[in-house]
Formats: sequence, structure tokens, C-alpha cells
Amino acid sequence: MSLVKLLGIGYDARSSFMRGAASAPQSVRRALASSSSNWCAESGRDLNPSECDYWVDIGDLNPDDDPERAVTAIKESTSEAIGDGSRLMVIGGDHLITWPVVTSMAEQHRNLTIVHFDAHPDLYDQLDGDRYSHACPFARIMEQGSASRLIQLGIRTMTPHQREQADRFSVQVVPMAGWDGKVPPVSGPVYVSVDIDVLDPAFVPGTSHHEPGGMSTRQLIDAIHQLADMDAEFVGADLVEINPKRDIGDMTAMVGAKLTKELVDLLIR
Repeated sequence: MSLVKLLGIGYDARSSFMRGAASAPQSVRRALASSSSNWCAESGRDLNPSECDYWVDIGDLNPDDDPERAVTAIKESTSEAIGDGSRLMVIGGDHLITWPVVTSMAEQHRNLTIVHFDAHPDLYDQLDGDRYSHACPFARIMEQGSASRLIQLGIRTMTPHQREQADRFSVQVVPMAGWDGKVPPVSGPVYVSVDIDVLDPAFVPGTSHHEPGGMSTRQLIDAIHQLADMDAEFVGADLVEINPKRDIGDMTAMVGAKLTKELVDLLIR
């Protein structure tokens, strides 16, 4: 059984609309520890850190705003965390953090597949002249060859430029419109990236980009459970773009805690 390490990355300096996601790791941790719920995943696995040794919280990384230094710091920290063969669960932060995390993963796992849940494909070559924008991480990942396959589910805001980018990188896009609830089969090493705005804002008000027409929380959890039934090696995951500044009654934080438990459970094999 692989050890899973939980790492918070408090970085949101490349957010295009509103900052605030940097405080999400602590918000989700408070929800995880809340007495309003418990530590069990839906599989029945008890993830109470005082009673199991499946996973460990290794704390937070809080890079400064400079994007080049931030990307370097995130890559170095995540490379160190997985250097002993551990799996990694990351709570962001904005979606830029996925780029350096996946870069570290790709150095240890060849032919990496990414399963990406999001309202947005985040495939811009640049946004407003910024190649480090949180709208660009998957362009950076694919152009450097860190993933051999990228599957994107829940997409509902694809611009013509991003359609061109998806064709350029042979991205398998599963739009939210008409989605049948099924996740394409995967195998080999797999990394899962969840942008909280894949969910309809009715379920998660605490995110910077409210994009109507998204998944329900149940649909997303069921999709994660589908992955768990596949013959694949889940090496890491992230949960990004929760913005506590916009949350209402900790609704989004509690959804984040729920998803964290399900993703940690997915990584424990």
C-alpha cells in the first residue's frame, strides 16, 4: 500500500479574475477536521489521521508571487515529496500549480495520463500576454511532453483558440453538454486534476469563476469512483480553484473536504 502525502500550495498570483484561492488549503483542512462530518471515504475506508497510516499531511508551501520562482519552488517541493515513491494529493491554489506538479510526476512516471475535470480547458497559449496564467497550465504541460494523454471532462467554455490547442495536442475533450456520465477508460500511471468549478456554482459558490451548467457533486464523486474501478496506477491528484472569499457557510470548503477524502482514497492502492 502506497503512502499518500497531502500538500497544500497557497498560490494564486496568476489568477485572471480574482485572487483568494491561496487560502483554500487551510479552509479545506478546517472542513476535514470539522465535527459536522467524519473521516470516512464512501468506500468505507477510515482516513482519520490519528487512527491510520495510509496518508500524512506534510503541510503547506506558500511561494512568493513571482511565477518563475513559484514554479521552481513547487516543482522542487513536489519532487522531494514523491522521491520516496509516495503518491501526492495537492490542494491549491489556482490551476497554475498543476503544471510544476505534473512536471515532477512525469519525471518519475513515463506515459502519464491526466484526467482533468474543469469548466475550462486551460489550454491558452497565453492569456492577456501571460504564459503563466492559471488559464494556461495544460498548454505548458502538453508542449513540454509531460503527459502522453490528456482527457478533459465537464468543459463548457471552449474558445476557438482553445479548440485549436486541443487539436494541436490531441486532447480528448468530453464537453459537459450531452455527457453520459461515463469516464473514458485509462491505464498506466494516471494523474487526476479537479478544478472545483467543474461543478455547477449552485453546489460550490466559493470559486472565482461561476460557470453555470456544470456537474453535480454526486456526478463528480461517481466519476472518481469509476476511475477507482479501472486498472490504472493513480500516482497523484490535485484540487484547485476553491476561493474561500466567495464561499457561503463553508459550503465549498465542505465539498472540497469530501472530494479530498475521495481522491486520497483513490490514491491509496
